[in-house]
Amino acid sequence: MGETSYLAGQFLIAMPALSDPNFNRTVTFVCEHSDQGALGIIVNRPSDLLLGEILDQLALMPVSPAVHQEAIYTGGPVQQDRGFVLHDGTAKWDTTMTVSGGVRVTTSRDILAAIAAGDGPANRLIALGYAGWGAGQLEREIAANSWLSVDADAAILFDTPHAERYQAAAYLLGVDLALLSPESGHA
Repeated sequence: MGETSYLAGQFLIAMPALSDPNFNRTVTFVCEHSDQGALGIIVNRPSDLLLGEILDQLALMPVSPAVHQEAIYTGGPVQQDRGFVLHDGTAKWDTTMTVSGGVRVTTSRDILAAIAAGDGPANRLIALGYAGWGAGQLEREIAANSWLSVDADAAILFDTPHAERYQAAAYLLGVDLALLSPESGHA
């Protein structure tokens, strides 16, 4: 039996046949993956919530109107009250984990205070909630053709408009998702 290949630092691209409304047409950045399970953040689904609303709840006043209007993403269906900041840079925050390719994930309040003050990372994506898989679950879903995986690209994560990330991630594999059948199977 071959060695398990862990997917941290990869994009998971939902196949057209994946009809679960939580994941249909999503791109998920995998933050952690081990034999115990996986955790990822959906990066192409902005919510109706703005960063200013969260900062108001935390009594943090943004110095820039642009920060107040920044979109908050729906990171997944699990713990939707828990915040995650995907970002680049080398600044130190209380709870930060480097994933890969210079992309880091921070879950502590201090990064939000820095963003409000204009001192946070310029390249960032803020999400509430995450996608979680138990031991072996993600591997089974990949084997069932629910997901494609590819090395994540920070330019897609931080620079590509959210509506274009799904197709842009697939293009990393040379795949045009519009040409794929919504039906899957094995030969």
